[in-house]
Amino acid sequence: MTSDLMSRIEAGRDRFSKGQRRIADYIETHYDKAAYMTASKLGSVTGVSESTVVRFATELGYSGYPHMQRDLRDIVQGRLTSLQRLELTWDRLEGQSVLEAVMESDINKIRATLAAVGEESFETAVKMILSAKRIYILGLRTAAFLADFLGYYMHLMFENVTVLEDGSKSGDIFEKLFRVGEGDVVIGVTFPRYSKRTLRGMRFARDRGAGIVSITDGPASPIAKLSPCPLYAPCEMASFVDSLVAPLSLVNSLVVALAQHRRDEISDTFSVLENIWDEYETYEKSMTGEDEDEN
Repeated sequence: MTSDLMSRIEAGRDRFSKGQRRIADYIETHYDKAAYMTASKLGSVTGVSESTVVRFATELGYSGYPHMQRDLRDIVQGRLTSLQRLELTWDRLEGQSVLEAVMESDINKIRATLAAVGEESFETAVKMILSAKRIYILGLRTAAFLADFLGYYMHLMFENVTVLEDGSKSGDIFEKLFRVGEGDVVIGVTFPRYSKRTLRGMRFARDRGAGIVSITDGPASPIAKLSPCPLYAPCEMASFVDSLVAPLSLVNSLVVALAQHRRDEISDTFSVLENIWDEYETYEKSMTGEDEDEN
C-alpha cells in the first residue's frame, strides 16, 4: 500500500519551515509511534508547538490533524510487523489497566463501525448475496474464523455456500474458485496485515465476472476497491493481536439482515435440525450437566 501522506511530505519538503521539517523527519522515521500521538505530544517530541503540528497537517492539504492522523494510522496498519506491534502496544498500555484499555478500545471500534458502514453499501451487499447462484467466502489467517463463522450461518440459509479454507498451498484458492463466474458472489474478508492470497483470489473472481463483497477495515484496504459495496469495520491491533470485535459485529449484522429475507427457509431448516439434534443428542439438556441415566 503506497502512502498518500508520505507522498505529500516528500512533495512539500522545499516549502516546509524548520519546525515542519522536524515533524516530517519524525513521522517518516517513527510513523508507528506518531500515528497514536496527539498533536500536543507530537509537537513535544519534535520540539515544536501544538499549533505548528496542526498547521503542518493543513499545509499538507488535510482538513486538520485528525484527518492526517487517520492516513498515518492506515500506514501503520499495513506496514507493522508483529514485533513492531508488540513494542508499540507496550508503550501505549504503560500505566493503564489492560482489561479496561482493551475493552474500551473495542467499544469505540464498534461505534466507529456503525458510523463507517453505509446503509446503501450494506443493503447492496445483502441483495447481491440473496440473488447469487453460488456464494464463496474467502478469509485467511486471522480472518479465517470470521469466514468460518459467516459460513456456518450461511449454510443454514443457502444451499450454495463454499468457505475457502486456509490451505497450505497458495494454488488451492484458484483450484477452488476456478468455476466462479457471472451470477456468483465472493465475500472476501481481510484485515491488516492483509493476506495476499485473499487479494489475489478476489481479483481472480472479479476478473471472471463474479460479484464482490469486501469486508475490511477501510478505504485504504487493497480489497476495498474491488467491490461496489465494501463494508468497513475498524480493526486496530491490541498488542500483536488483531481486535476483530467490530468485524464480528458487522458479520453478525449481515447474517441477521440475510435471515430477515429468508425467514421461511430458516424456520423449515431449524424444524428439521431440532429433530436431528434430539435424535443424535447433540446438545446437553440437563441443567446440572450430569447424565440423567446415571441418577
